Amino acid sequence: MHRDCLAFAHLETSTEQAMNMEQATSNEWISSPAADELSARPLATPVTIARGDGIGPEIMEATLAILEAAGAQIAPEFIEIGEATYLRGHSAGIDEAAWASLRRTGLMLKGPITTPSGGGYKSLNVTLRKTLGLYANVRPCISYAPFVATLHPVMDLVIVRENEEDLYAGIEHQQTDEVVQCLKLITRPGTERIMRYAFEYTKHNNRKKLSCFTKDNIMKQTDGLFRQVFNEMSPEYPTIEKEHWIVDIGAAKLADSPEKFDVVVLPNLYGDILSDVAAQISGSVGMAGSANIGDKVAMFEAIHGSAPDIAGKNIANPSGLLNGAIMMLNHIGQGAVAEKIHNAWLTAIEEGMHTADIYKEGHSKALLNTAEFAEAVIERLGQMPKKLTPVQYTSHEAFNMPAYQRKAKRAKTLQGIDVFIDWRDGSPDALAGLLKNVETQSLKLQMITNRGIKVWPNGFDETFCTDHWRCRFMPAEEISTRNNEAIALLNAIDASGLDFIKTENLYAFDGKPAFSLGQGQ
Repeated sequence: MHRDCLAFAHLETSTEQAMNMEQATSNEWISSPAADELSARPLATPVTIARGDGIGPEIMEATLAILEAAGAQIAPEFIEIGEATYLRGHSAGIDEAAWASLRRTGLMLKGPITTPSGGGYKSLNVTLRKTLGLYANVRPCISYAPFVATLHPVMDLVIVRENEEDLYAGIEHQQTDEVVQCLKLITRPGTERIMRYAFEYTKHNNRKKLSCFTKDNIMKQTDGLFRQVFNEMSPEYPTIEKEHWIVDIGAAKLADSPEKFDVVVLPNLYGDILSDVAAQISGSVGMAGSANIGDKVAMFEAIHGSAPDIAGKNIANPSGLLNGAIMMLNHIGQGAVAEKIHNAWLTAIEEGMHTADIYKEGHSKALLNTAEFAEAVIERLGQMPKKLTPVQYTSHEAFNMPAYQRKAKRAKTLQGIDVFIDWRDGSPDALAGLLKNVETQSLKLQMITNRGIKVWPNGFDETFCTDHWRCRFMPAEEISTRNNEAIALLNAIDASGLDFIKTENLYAFDGKPAFSLGQGQ
């Protein structure tokens, strides 16, 4: 039984509340017979719908036609976002009217978006996820062999990706002529929310195993926290098999033997990459849907892009967006309709009704365009696949996510300071000599690193150095005044003519150092 579209976390705006909201009407620039019919249905759940860019309008029209024919009780409330909105001067690709609709409905079905080329345009997807608190990205990846070509015919896994943090915070700086940085932010609240969601999703959907991927052997503080929370929560779920993989070998295993995985939870960047890998090896990125879940809002979409090269040609596969819509229907309690659509879609796939991206001469029965594929699914509503496993959802009830509870604040002590210097006028030993002259009574130069490698004391001549130096100052004993000594040190460095570009305080929490150590420390 495929379990890729089961109910998700409860939203503050419940289905019953949504049904009592005012009936939505489409904006003047977008309308369709299917949308008008959906909007006219009584007690329909309002849904904010964005057709998107490129192939978005075509696949949205096909998806809405299928939902209408299947009896989905939704009231579309259309918004315009994406390329046209960017070009009207909204740097994030969304305007106030669209925000108002999203906050009113708490539910969105979104087509793919094109971000215009050139600087100054922010990622709309990142903006939506972070602004609306859509912390969990859920991507089922299932193979449909032998009807869709794949090297992995037995594959049914779900990627649960943290959706707001990590390098996607987008905090970057150029610090010297030669070095730029990007801050990787992993928080305990963010990690606990995604980890709780992953465990609850696994439990609620009767899946057996949860795998956690990190690179905590290298990033011991950031990825280390992600794994730590995984380990902390594991005893609360004794019936679920748990495992941890270092992300590089875990990715290799997933690409080689995806059938060995069930649910996989990852930080943002790894999840972004590996969810596309998993979708591709299942048969086609173009067939996978995606859910973005928050406490108050949920957004559903295909995982592919806007494909402007084929826009307007009526040849795109609407399956990814349709599968996202199926997930949405389950989310709002319309599981019976979702089940009907999903089985009709499976039936069309196994009968060889294929769009160009999965069509194979001698294997497929018919090469269909976008609208024809939608009609093929509609014609099969009420039918069940004979070779692919029919979908039968075990539950149409949403699971309730417990509210995040902050931990008690720990004792925080300052143990030293890293000062980053922009300097290219000599050897590490020469820089150390200058810094030894500005040491304070309490803070002494302990080590210098360059790109994370210790170059003083006892560095190697072979080590290549840029103009970006981390200089670690540590006290002979604990610093009693939290920042006074650090400020005195920076004043002395500034007076010496050296260019300090950044500082990082080195803290311990409850007496445990919470910073990466250098070689020899």
